[in-house]
Amino acid sequence: MFLEISDLEVRHAGRTRAALQAVTLGLRVGEVGVLIGPSGCGKTTLLRAVAGLDPVFRGEIRLGGSVVGSAALSVAPEHRRVGMVFQEHALFPHLSVGRNVAFGIHRLPRARQAARVAEMLQLVGLAGSENRFAHELSGGQQQRVALARALAPGPRLMLLDEPFSSLDADLRERLAHELRAILKAAGATALFVTHDQFEAFAMGDRIGVLHEGRLHQWDDACTLYHRPATRFVADFIGHGVFSPATLVQRGGRVVAQTPLGELGTLHACPPPCGYPGGECDVLLRADDVVHDAHAPVQAQIVRKAFRGAAFLYTLRLASGHTLLAHVPSHHGHAVGEWIGIRAQPDHVLTFARA
Repeated sequence: MFLEISDLEVRHAGRTRAALQAVTLGLRVGEVGVLIGPSGCGKTTLLRAVAGLDPVFRGEIRLGGSVVGSAALSVAPEHRRVGMVFQEHALFPHLSVGRNVAFGIHRLPRARQAARVAEMLQLVGLAGSENRFAHELSGGQQQRVALARALAPGPRLMLLDEPFSSLDADLRERLAHELRAILKAAGATALFVTHDQFEAFAMGDRIGVLHEGRLHQWDDACTLYHRPATRFVADFIGHGVFSPATLVQRGGRVVAQTPLGELGTLHACPPPCGYPGGECDVLLRADDVVHDAHAPVQAQIVRKAFRGAAFLYTLRLASGHTLLAHVPSHHGHAVGEWIGIRAQPDHVLTFARA
């Protein structure tokens, strides 16, 4: 691993609770890691600790095998060779694009500076813009200049703190894909902070879900979605609801009795004795619930949101239980209408009842 964080704890003065507790994760050279979680969960604190801006109370941070942060040792930020891009790209308005990019390499000879600036602007898709100024650029272009400026000194690690938060949603996701391509082309190892799941999925080789200073899971996007390690991750990632269930032994297999009928495709399911009385909750994603006009189970549409190819329906069963379902948008059902539904999950995950 190139970036290794082991049992990290960070505390802020005057706070009784640690900002980060027992955080462990790793990134290989050239990988992009993403930290996601609700506001105040510790994402930016983790980034600042890696950069050397927040002290380590317990645990270790290693870069390239060398300890750069621990309770006993803290390498100065300027000696860690870490590049940072913040929420506000903070370009110098009185300097041209070229001089902004050259800001961190001003000690190089002029010819090498110019060559490096041209190389970085080519990398971020802004070749030939050396003489333009920030006010002449769009928000997305300004963010690319900020990225080029951070990459110019050749950092060992890139840290990016919600760099697209000031941009509109459609532009954010597109730029996330572009940024990933730029980082991969540069061979950069990067740790990226966002609160947006779509950005996280677009960017990350590995994604970490933080909550109240604890890292609940560090995995690829597919595993986070289909195999969440905790109830919080299951609830935070993707569209889904927890439905009450009772586990029963049926011959050599376990089935879950739910408001949508019996479900038998249980993943890593404990036996019924694993929960008191076999009672638990099952996670049903919106893509686990299928609209079927001939299904015996009926549900009322209480809300719908257009998602292009599909509607996201919020449904209520006669029992009062709520479900979510993706329904192709050519089905024009109205709010208040009752439709037939059935469960069609590839696998079912169970959790202790809340």
